Amino acid sequence: MKKVMIVDDEILIRETIRRCVDWEKEGFLYCGDASDGEVALPIIEEQRPDILITDIKMPFMDGLELASIVNKQMPEIKIIVMSGHDEFRYAQAAIRLGVEDYCLKPISASELISLLHKVSRKIDEEQQLKRSQGVTREKLLSDLCGGLIGTSEAIETAKKLSLSLTARFYAVTVLDIRCHESANAPDEADLKGIQSELDLLETPGVEGFTFVRGRTELVRILKSGSAESISEAIEQMGSLIRAKLEDRFGCEIAMGAGSLQERLQGIHVSYLEAQEDQHITRLTRQNRVSLREATYREKMDVLLDRAGFLDFLKIGTMGQRDAFVREFSQDLKQVDWRASLYGFYLLNDLTLEAFRTAKIWFRSSEDPADSIGRMQQALRKVSSWEDSCDYLKALLQQLWLWRIESSDKYGDTIEKVKSYIQEHYPNDQLSLKDIAAHVRVSPSHLSKIFSQEMGQTLTEYLTQVRIRRAMELLQSTPNKTFEIAFDVGYGDPHYFSNLFKRFTGMTPKEYRNQGTAELKAGRLEAFKDGS
Repeated sequence: MKKVMIVDDEILIRETIRRCVDWEKEGFLYCGDASDGEVALPIIEEQRPDILITDIKMPFMDGLELASIVNKQMPEIKIIVMSGHDEFRYAQAAIRLGVEDYCLKPISASELISLLHKVSRKIDEEQQLKRSQGVTREKLLSDLCGGLIGTSEAIETAKKLSLSLTARFYAVTVLDIRCHESANAPDEADLKGIQSELDLLETPGVEGFTFVRGRTELVRILKSGSAESISEAIEQMGSLIRAKLEDRFGCEIAMGAGSLQERLQGIHVSYLEAQEDQHITRLTRQNRVSLREATYREKMDVLLDRAGFLDFLKIGTMGQRDAFVREFSQDLKQVDWRASLYGFYLLNDLTLEAFRTAKIWFRSSEDPADSIGRMQQALRKVSSWEDSCDYLKALLQQLWLWRIESSDKYGDTIEKVKSYIQEHYPNDQLSLKDIAAHVRVSPSHLSKIFSQEMGQTLTEYLTQVRIRRAMELLQSTPNKTFEIAFDVGYGDPHYFSNLFKRFTGMTPKEYRNQGTAELKAGRLEAFKDGS
C-alpha cells in the first residue's frame, strides 16, 4: 500500500481529491494533507509518504521550494506537482528539480488514479532493481548452500551476476581454518589468501566458486559435466592443502566433502554433508596427533585390521558379531587400559573412521556429531580388554541401525513432513531445520530423501503449497494482495507477486480478474440455460 499526501492551499481541492478516489481499492493509503509547504514538512517527515502531490502556487512555502527540500532530504519520495495552464513554466522548473510528474488542474479522478498507478509502478521497479543489485555473488552462493533459494530464482539471479550455474553434477567442499598457535579464527587476509589459491586451481572440465562463510569457514562449490572430474578436483584440493596452504598460512585446514548431486537444489544437501565430514576430519586429525604422541611415549604400536572391520560393518550380521570382535581385538590385550590413554586414542580413531565410512554408505538421518559424542563417552569408561570388546560390539550395533534405516522406505517420514508443512506454511520463518527437527532426522538427510521420494525439493514443495493456497484466497476472498501474501507466509508482497507470476504465468491481480470473468461468464450461461 503506497502512502499518498496532498498539499494545496485550497481546501476544496484537497477534499475533492481525498473523496474522489477509493484509496484502499486502488492499493493506496491517504495519509494526510496540508495547506502549504511549511505546514506540510513536519507531516511529511512523520508520515514518510511514498507519493507527494503538491500545488505550485501556495503562500508561505510554495510547491517548488517544498519539492526542492523534500528531494534533498527524502529523495525516495516521488513528487507530483499540480499547476494551472498559465503556470506551465513553473511545472517545467519543477521537473528540473527532480519531481516525478506533473498534472494540470483541474484533474479528474480517473486521470489522477492513472497517474498514481504509473508512479507506483516506477517505485516498484526501482525497489526491485535495488533488491537485485543488492544480491552479491557471495549471497547467492550462501543461499544455495543454506537451501534458501529456489532453482529458477537462483538461475535468474546468477544470470544478473554473469554466473553460469547449470551443470550435470555438483558437489560442495567445506574448509574449516584455524590458526596453529591459538586455534582461533584466521585473519581476514589469510582467508582471502587461501580463497585466492583455491580459485587458481584448474581441473579440466570443472568450475569452482569459492566464498567465505563465517569467521573460520571457506566453501567451494564445484560443478562439472563429469563425476570423475569433480572427484579429481576434490583430491587436488586436499593435496594443495597438505602440501602448501597449511604451512604457508600457518594454520590447520580440515576439509570435508559432500556427496555428488545432480540438481542445483542438491547443493544444499552436499553442503550439509560436507560440514559433517569436515567435523569428523577435524576430530580425526586431533585424535591422531594424540595417538602419535602416545605411541612414541609408551613405545606401543598395536595394529588393527581396519579394512576388515569396515568390511564387516558393511556385510556382517549380529550372529557373527561376537566372534568377529574377539578375534579382531586380540592385539588390544597388551594395552594397559587403566594407566594409559593409548587404547582410547586407538579405538577413537577407528570409531571416527567407521562413522565417516558408514555415513557415506548408509546416509543416515542421525547427526554424526551426536552419535560420535555418545560413543566417545562410552569409550572413556573402557577399563579392560573385555570392556573394549563390548564397546566394539556397541559401535557395530549403532552403525548397523543406520544400515537398517537406509534400506527402509520413508513413506511415514514424508507424510509427517507434508502434514507439518500444511499446518505451518503461513509462518514466514519456516525452515528446513524446523521441519527436520519435527520429524527427528538431520536436515541433510531430509533434503535427500524428500527429493528422492517426491521428485522435487522440499523448498519447491513448500512454495507450491503456499502459491496454491494464495490462488484459493484470491478467488474466494476480497483480501488485498499484500494481505494474502502475509497469510501464506511471505512478508514481502513484491517477492510474493514475482513468485506467483513465475508459478502461474499471471500476476495475482490478473489471476483474480480472470477468475471473476470466468465466474460471470458461467453465471450468464446458467441464466441462458435457465431461460
